[in-house]
Amino acid sequence: MSSPSTTSTRPARSTRMGFQVGARNRHPWGTENRLVQFGSSFLELISVGDGAEIEPHRPRHFSFGVFVHGYLAEREGLAMFVLDSRDAKADALRFARTGIGDYEAFFFERRGRRPSGEDVRVAFSLAFATHPSLPEATFFVCEQHEPENFWNPDFQQHSNGATHVADVTCAAPEPDAISGFLADFAGVPVPDVTDAGFMIELRNTGTISVTKDAPHRGFTHFAVAVPDLGRVSQILTQAGLSFATPVANRITVDPDQTFGVGIEFVSHESAA
Repeated sequence: MSSPSTTSTRPARSTRMGFQVGARNRHPWGTENRLVQFGSSFLELISVGDGAEIEPHRPRHFSFGVFVHGYLAEREGLAMFVLDSRDAKADALRFARTGIGDYEAFFFERRGRRPSGEDVRVAFSLAFATHPSLPEATFFVCEQHEPENFWNPDFQQHSNGATHVADVTCAAPEPDAISGFLADFAGVPVPDVTDAGFMIELRNTGTISVTKDAPHRGFTHFAVAVPDLGRVSQILTQAGLSFATPVANRITVDPDQTFGVGIEFVSHESAA
């Protein structure tokens, strides 16, 4: 999720919603993030830090920093969607072969900290995919080179009980135009498309939903799975945040209160 500053009210608002927000990290080119980590997924609160030295896009090189900077020049919200990868270089070749992203895999490393305060190295390789009808959204996969230094159960304890990202919703004027793209990206069969859109089930857990019923293109909201919606309701009420329960087993927080992206809390049963 992109925000003007990782020291702004966004991390504080996330904490008030019951998420544990990690310490600030800085990428080599100057974007900064704070993470909300789950068992096998995470939310990344990202901004452009002071003194950033962002390299431009160039042939076969997708600039992570340029995209974040450009997105924030227009709005806050959910800018990128990432899946895990066992081999980012192989995925980059697959993306090029299927025509969804002719970019070289991108490697970087930074420093991180364990809950004990120990300084550790984390390193990643990314492979990007983009679609011309969705310039507001970027898709990539991430290979963790030192996962033992990144994932940690102590970072995954949230007072709202959230366990994983259950769904991410993207709006597109013509959902059918991106169904093949998203299927190739996720490595799954092309889904059936209706007038309302479509949904892709990911290999491990979670879904990507695409709809044309939204005020703007790109990612509009995401859902996280929780064991107790009553507990979430209590946390949101104590935080002074308004929310709705439009359907059973689901709580929705309006994008106006969550920096341009809607957040839904769904029961484990609904997310299964």
